[in-house]
Amino acid sequence: MRNKLLVGAAVAAFLIPAGAFAQSTGSQDFEDNNETILVTGTKEKAVGGVEIPNSPKAKVLITSELIQHQRIGQSINEVLNLVPGVSFTNNDPWGSSGGSFSIRGFNSDRISQTFDGIPLNDSGNYAVYTNQQLDSELIENVNVNLGSTDVDSPTASAVGGTININSLAPSDKLGALVTGSYGNIIAPGAGDRPYTRVFGMIQTGDITGHGTKAWFAASNLHNEAAFANYGQVQKSQFNAKISQDLGSNGDFISLAAHYNVNRNTFGGSPLTAAGFADGNGNILVDKSRRFYNIGTAAANSGYPCNTAAARPGVADVANACGTSFERRYNPSNTGNIRLNSRYTLAERLIFSLDGAVQTTKANGGGTVTGIEGSSVVAGSTRLGFIGGSYYLGRDLNGDGDLLDRVTLLAPSQTKTNRYTAVANLSYEINDQNRVRLSYTFDRAKHRQTGELGFINIVGEPFDVFPVNNPILDGNGNTVQKRDRKSFATLNQVAGEYRGQFMDDKLTVLLGVRAPFFKRDLNQNCFTTNTTGFVDCPSSGTAAYQAANPYAVSAAGVASGSALPQSRSYKYNKLLPNVGATFRLTPSTSIAANYAKNISVPSTDALYNSLYIPSSSNAAKPIAETSDSFDFSLRYQRSIVQAGVTGWYSQYKNRIVSAFNDDCQCSIDTNLGAVEKYGVDGSVSVRPIPQVLAYVFGSYIHSEIKDNVAGANGTFVATAGKRERATPEFMYGARLQGSLGGFEIGGQVKRTGSRFLNDINTQKFAGYTIVDVDVRYSLAAFGLPKTAMQLNLTNLFDKFYIGSFSGGLTTANSTNVNFGSPRAISGSLIVGF
Repeated sequence: MRNKLLVGAAVAAFLIPAGAFAQSTGSQDFEDNNETILVTGTKEKAVGGVEIPNSPKAKVLITSELIQHQRIGQSINEVLNLVPGVSFTNNDPWGSSGGSFSIRGFNSDRISQTFDGIPLNDSGNYAVYTNQQLDSELIENVNVNLGSTDVDSPTASAVGGTININSLAPSDKLGALVTGSYGNIIAPGAGDRPYTRVFGMIQTGDITGHGTKAWFAASNLHNEAAFANYGQVQKSQFNAKISQDLGSNGDFISLAAHYNVNRNTFGGSPLTAAGFADGNGNILVDKSRRFYNIGTAAANSGYPCNTAAARPGVADVANACGTSFERRYNPSNTGNIRLNSRYTLAERLIFSLDGAVQTTKANGGGTVTGIEGSSVVAGSTRLGFIGGSYYLGRDLNGDGDLLDRVTLLAPSQTKTNRYTAVANLSYEINDQNRVRLSYTFDRAKHRQTGELGFINIVGEPFDVFPVNNPILDGNGNTVQKRDRKSFATLNQVAGEYRGQFMDDKLTVLLGVRAPFFKRDLNQNCFTTNTTGFVDCPSSGTAAYQAANPYAVSAAGVASGSALPQSRSYKYNKLLPNVGATFRLTPSTSIAANYAKNISVPSTDALYNSLYIPSSSNAAKPIAETSDSFDFSLRYQRSIVQAGVTGWYSQYKNRIVSAFNDDCQCSIDTNLGAVEKYGVDGSVSVRPIPQVLAYVFGSYIHSEIKDNVAGANGTFVATAGKRERATPEFMYGARLQGSLGGFEIGGQVKRTGSRFLNDINTQKFAGYTIVDVDVRYSLAAFGLPKTAMQLNLTNLFDKFYIGSFSGGLTTANSTNVNFGSPRAISGSLIVGF
């Protein structure tokens, strides 16, 4: 008999929340079709940790059974690489340095990622930070909506799909779980790059005898840089959850907390796209080039190094110590408190309320050269960030003069406070018909600044958060490269009807949501062009304004520097969502769905438009909208989960973003009309209890319909081209077997070729990655919840291009990231 280990989610007394196919508590409850995956009293439907819910929408549910076989502590987005249509390139083997994530070719800023129904995307640029996700031991399951969302979702950008991470439900029984992991990169030339991680959780069990239960957990992770001779990741995470049953009809209230602290440096590669591969994607360099030393001793830019010495009376010049890309820090402190609840108000009348308070403090960026003198124009003195330079009017290195140029830390700082609420009221008219109304509120205060900080003699920051003690100019004012405050607000109402007909063979969902988005922007600097560049004088503002008057010609062309200002933008759209499933046989069903989606311009794009007069139509960036259609065929039995979905999406004003290092902002491009269609499919089968086989694949067609407008009336040749970073084919498989106390698994995934830009001048070749996992249970020794696990990723050490920041016409001179190298880790899992 197979020994199924009770690790991570399983140690929580086998409780999986009912209806965990959707996002909010209200959506979970409303879509419950008496086919939920309650393990208590019924048999789990998932086969090998994969379930294809019988929903009109194209969905895949990944449960803890599959998650626990992947590397413990790995980013959940890496695990989702086994879902058809999903692509993730990990920047290191451990999931602690981020990566590039997409669904059906849509990047993470077009995917809504939620945590117990609460949005995780950045409220400004909609990015998902995959290295800040919930510890894998605490994940019950993950629901992936391919190409659509739920009617009550608090999202501004989910045209590509949604991901909801459902956290572990507290157990009825007292227990604990402890895991310890050690690993290393074992590729030629890697040297010693250790990885360590510890995790602990305590389950209180039912502490009152009336359904009051909780768990408390903490973890700590450390690893060295994956490729360079400098850098590390230090991550600590703290989680807790307490729930209370309210009667015996499924009502409950749950309160959870999460806090994550990351201290990591940037990683990447010293190679450009052209230096890595030719135009057809063929690799030009040996894989030994992956592991490298930063900088050079001759330029004093390597590690270790010393900053330039301070010499009184001499015009000292900053050297390169501490300026390497790999020495940039990317620290973050993120936390949230989450409420989930369900209340039966009367027979057949149910109210649910979810809410959250979130906070983020984070930055990213490198060093700059601070000038001790002032900027003098026409006899007027100005200080601050002007023309891309920093003028401080004070002694920075302590040598008593104002002649020097000194290296300073200058990251882009973000502080966000966010409040979210999702309320649902559902009424079951009869056993076959139910309706619901929902209201969603989401408001984020997004404060973005760019203060300066000092570095020490070896090029290290005194504080990775300069905002804590920023450098002031000679007049006592803060010097910074940006200074803006935004409010992103969503008020949304929605309604949905669910009906069953023809002896419950036919299920129909009719929904509509009406989001009302508002963006309040407050720019405290002078905007100098439409691509995000600003001047932020800290002293001498009047002189700066006089020297750079803002004017608009008769032809509508702006010049000079636009004044600090405030603007508001509103985006409203009625978004229908219609779908149906029809059961052909007890095991076979078909499904179809139509959804209209919207993606509101990011705050970066909106701030860029402040250079344009508010009276101009060009000052009002247009929202992206899409019409998406799915048609699915599914086969579901106790030993088989199979499905294939054909999909078609048509987009208006398709917006794609790329990060611009010069302005430390995202540059958006409107590609106009884009047509996408494809096929997703998977089969998971367990013919006998000891053997599991899973295969999956996807095909994505992407075509930009028109040429994109360029500068000075020109056009960029994008018509007929494929969108950047979108592989045409992805497919893979997993085979798993058990023998005695051993469970052995292997998985493979092929990712097709991708383009760097939207004019398709640089291709990156496809790649195939193979992973292996082995687990041994100590159940035979009287320890049923204890095991040892070995994970070996990228078994054949495939050398490939991983993540990259492409653009409309990005040249092949841009740097690209190495794909994650071969690595091994061992874990001891102890539960009791």
